[in-house]
Amino acid sequence: MLEKPLRLTVLVSGQVQGVGYRRFVQRQAEILRLTGYTENLADGRVEVIAEGEKPDLEQLLHHLKKGSTHAVVSSLEVQWAEATGLTGFFSY
Repeated sequence: MLEKPLRLTVLVSGQVQGVGYRRFVQRQAEILRLTGYTENLADGRVEVIAEGEKPDLEQLLHHLKKGSTHAVVSSLEVQWAEATGLTGFFSY
């Protein structure tokens, strides 16, 4: 039986703006064939929305915790839901 695709929403806190974090997330998501987007928030956090199979999303979550070379991730707020059918992966 096929699992339904899921939606992962993550609010990433720490030194994650201006350090290549969004591009890092986009690359990882594209490698994992996930859809969604990432964007900077006004409060200094980065929001990541990704849709796909749970094992791939869990792998992305591992990368989000680790962060890009110059990022310092202090915390993640994670929510799971059903996928809504996003296409592509974008960085705003």
